Amino acid sequence: MPWRTLLNVAAASRGLQTEERSLAGKELILEFSEYDLDRIVSGPEEIRRYNPQRFEMEQLDAVVFEDTERFICVGYKNVTDQEFWIRGHMPGMPLMPGVVMCETAAQLSGYFAKKFDLLGADDIALGGMEDIRIREPVVPGDRLVIVLQRIRLRRGAVIVCKFQGFVDRKLVVEGKIKGVPLPSGVLGGSH
Repeated sequence: MPWRTLLNVAAASRGLQTEERSLAGKELILEFSEYDLDRIVSGPEEIRRYNPQRFEMEQLDAVVFEDTERFICVGYKNVTDQEFWIRGHMPGMPLMPGVVMCETAAQLSGYFAKKFDLLGADDIALGGMEDIRIREPVVPGDRLVIVLQRIRLRRGAVIVCKFQGFVDRKLVVEGKIKGVPLPSGVLGGSH
């Protein structure tokens, strides 16, 4: 029986609908009705203008919402059966690693910070994570939607964003991502 089916059966036995279980007591960063996953603001080529990750480390397929007044951004990763982690995590039962889910959020944060020059840095690296919770598995065929909001900024030093990740409007991951500036030239102009 697929993971998602097992989880839904377990939730139903406790009298909870899947969406109720995944959102119970959680305040959404952004209402689902405020963005359209079919309205792409930036695709892979535009994302590459801001993010240095390439090939198997590109974990952001599209950005669909940008709000520079509330500092909110929404993007997604389509999880395929060709991901670099499929063979080993886990054989016969591929689950997107939690650190890769967090990498998707970090790439969305980096894209948003660089595009709108929030941090004042040419290049941004992951500086830390806090309060990460993996709530549901993400598997091939899923679209992992990340909703992210800047909550703290010290220009030139650190940007902190909270994020929520959803599959079919079910909360699957959440936490905080910190971005820090890389010294000029560290990436050697690779992007």
